Order: sequence, then C-alpha cells, then structure tokens
Amino acid sequence: MAPLASSKHQLLDPQVLVEDNPFSRTLILNRPKQLNALSYQMISRLFELFLAYEKDPNVKLLLLKGNGRAFCAGGDVAAVVRDIREVNWKSGAEFFGKEFTLNYILATYTKPQVSILDGIVMGGGAGASMHGRFRVATENSVFAMPETALGLFPDVGASYFLSRLPGFFGEYVGLTSARLDGAEMLMCGLATHFVPSAKLPLLEEALVNLDSSDPAMISAIIDEYSERPYLKGKSAYHQLDVIDKCFSLRTVEAILSALEKEAVNMKEDWFSTAVQSLKKASPTSLKISLKSIREGRLQGVGQCLVREYRMVCHVMQGKLSKDFFEGCRAILLDKDKNPKWEPSQLDLVSDTVVEEYFSKVDDEEWEELKLPARFNLPGHAMAKL
Repeated sequence: MAPLASSKHQLLDPQVLVEDNPFSRTLILNRPKQLNALSYQMISRLFELFLAYEKDPNVKLLLLKGNGRAFCAGGDVAAVVRDIREVNWKSGAEFFGKEFTLNYILATYTKPQVSILDGIVMGGGAGASMHGRFRVATENSVFAMPETALGLFPDVGASYFLSRLPGFFGEYVGLTSARLDGAEMLMCGLATHFVPSAKLPLLEEALVNLDSSDPAMISAIIDEYSERPYLKGKSAYHQLDVIDKCFSLRTVEAILSALEKEAVNMKEDWFSTAVQSLKKASPTSLKISLKSIREGRLQGVGQCLVREYRMVCHVMQGKLSKDFFEGCRAILLDKDKNPKWEPSQLDLVSDTVVEEYFSKVDDEEWEELKLPARFNLPGHAMAKL
C-alpha cells in the first residue's frame, strides 16, 4: 500500500513526506512502524502544510495517504501519557488542542482533500480524513474509534461525524469500538468512494494531473476507478433497524440491556462482540461518549471540537477519573489487556460526574480552545458550522 516514489519526494520532514505535482500536493504520513500514529511533530507539520497550500494558487487539491499497511492508527497517545508523567497534564492538553485545531482546518478547508484510506484508519486517523471532502476506502480499509476501550472518548470531531451517520449507527460505532471494513464505510457514509487497491496508482496519477479544484470533476475521476463492494452477509449494517432500536435508548445501561435481550434471538457474531465490548470498556468513557455524540447531533463542527477539548482536558487532568491512564497502561504499555476501571460499573458513574466533563476546567491557567477565523468558505464547509 502507498509505495514511495522517492525521486519526487522532498524530505522536508521524515514523518510527513511531500510529493510535488504540477497542480497538487501528496502528503504521506511516514511512521510505518508506528502505523503512522500522529506525533505532535506530524500534527504541527500537517497544520503548516495545509495552511500554506490553501494560500498557494498553484495547488488545486491535496491527497493524503499513509506509508505502509496503515493510513493512520490514531494519535500517539502513549507519547502523550509519557509527556504528562514527565511534565504535567497541560502538555497532553496542548497535543489535543493542536490536533483539534488541525481537524477544524480540514473540516473548513477551501480546497478538496482526497484521503486514500488503504489500511487502518482509527482515532486520530479518522480526524485527519473524515473532515475532508473525499474519502476513498479499499478492500484493505479497517475503520474504528476504539477510545472507550482506552478510557477516552471518540474525539477529533467524532461527535460531529459519527452523529451524522444513518440512524444511530454512530452510537454503535463510537461506544463499541466496532471495526468496519471498506464496504461498510462506504455504505454508512464514512467513505465517499470504494476503489480496489490495485487501481490506486492509476487513480492517483489521474488526480495529480488534474488542473482543477472542482469537486464534481474530482468526484467524476474517482468514480471512474470506483466499484460497488460486496457487503458481507454478517455485517452489522444489515441490522440497522436493530441497532437503531437499541442505540437510540437514553442511557448506556438501557442500550446494553436491550442488546443482551436481542442477542438471545440473534445468531450474528456482532451482537455478542458488541455486548462484550461494552462490558470491557470504561463505564465513565461510555457515558461521556454517549452524551458527546448526542450533543454533537445538534452542534456545528467547531462547537463539537470546543466541547471535546473541554472533555479531553478533564480526562488529561485526571481529577474526575484516572481511567485514561489505566487504559493506556493496560492496552498500550503493560499490554495485559486487563484495565481496572474506577468506577467499575455503569450504575456507579453518576450523572453529576458526567456533566462535569462538559463544564469548564477548574484551573486558572486553563483556556477554552480558540479556533482560527476562517474566511471565504465554500458552501459545503459553511454547512458544517
């Protein structure tokens, strides 16, 4: 996937490679051994490049892809935890503040972004792609928002893009850390196109030679290489009515109870997987995630990111819960996969504590996320605000 044509690369920064094309730029996330997990350095570099190319009249469109078997497996949260331990929680807040501001730039970008999702797309990788205009899945795509298993919540603007999926599919994806393939991504709208990986070199060649920012022309080119993928018979997407029935319920407890009742009559594997995922996830994370996605339905992308920044600062500060640090220890560091959540049960997480995650942080140096002013936005970007 995403082979490197070294002759055209400028090694401006080894973690983000840039291909100069006549009318476009191809940005390649380049930490293949870390599955292109986003470091602070990568986020800062992408931020600089996207802003510079937006002003450059010679650049008509941007392609974003990953080197190796991942597009991007998320933010480098292990490094964030290390920084918090070595410095303080505000270094973690700084990482997420920069990442969320990048997400906002991508969501309101005035030129088309085409993300080639030929591999793993998780967490921060979704933030780097889902806000862009075109998202190309392949047979190698694996999408997930696995944050509740880590003691975090679907962030990077996920409360905006998950809440806009059909029915209550976004709640299902966000709470259970469900893994979706390329066909499922296309069906639910996370991907705009499905192109077999063998055709990607031809697609990329056609796109980089296009002297236009016209989304209709770009879409028409991608359409030439697109296929209608087969949605596997056991896909949860076939059961959208059952997902809506369960995940539309008001509380996580009610959702879990409804799923367990349905699982008795259903043969599909995804039911038991969903139930097990909910039982293994941080109870606090599940409750704040559900509330976040529900609030996101009624908010613009900027409001979602500002609210998610409040939430993530509370998580980093660790006063309300230390589940994030315990989740990172169990999943990423010690890898015993046996986190000890506190509280350990859903009914012990009070509504009062959940509400506190959505309030301002009690620290005199803390500030709300200040998103940059954006001007001359196209209609599709204005609609997100």
